[in-house]
Amino acid sequence: MIRREAQLSATQVLRVVHNDITRERVDAIVNAANGWLAHGGGVAGAILRRAGLDLQLESDAWVETHGRIANGGVAHTTAGMLHARRVIHAVGPVWHGGAQGEPEELRAAMTNALALADDLGLARVSVPAISSGIFGFPVRLCAEILVDATVAYLASHPSTVVTEVRFTNIDAPTVEVFEREFDRRFPADPSAP
Repeated sequence: MIRREAQLSATQVLRVVHNDITRERVDAIVNAANGWLAHGGGVAGAILRRAGLDLQLESDAWVETHGRIANGGVAHTTAGMLHARRVIHAVGPVWHGGAQGEPEELRAAMTNALALADDLGLARVSVPAISSGIFGFPVRLCAEILVDATVAYLASHPSTVVTEVRFTNIDAPTVEVFEREFDRRFPADPSAP
């Protein structure tokens, strides 16, 4: 269910969505991954269960070829049995209080995920609250960084193929945090009917 929407341009829209990200019918789902692409728990585990074992096998092969992904980095695989075409694995940081570069690493993960979607020709992208689960990143700050990084990327890439970014979470309190971030960043026009 779409809870908030912000039209950035004639072709670019951001949405807050309350849904199971593994059920999203989009071009790409962003996975909140760890550097080894070991999809055991949280969003990564849910994506693996829905996509099927081939997702983990493909991820293992990616790491074997390219090595561990640093915080802020991304990789991509096929999407297995998901409705999406691709899974973009974005490695967010574990929260250690914020003084070890965690905000910058989370911003890089979001920016790099969008750049990869652009490179792969993926127009509609669903993104969870990267790092806010078992990695402990504060949800309010996560929402602020992810939305800000997305707006900045789209503004600086006017010819991007990315037309829709959906901040999709199944957890109602997390969705509410993203709603508040949208309300703060995109206040309603008081003259609108």
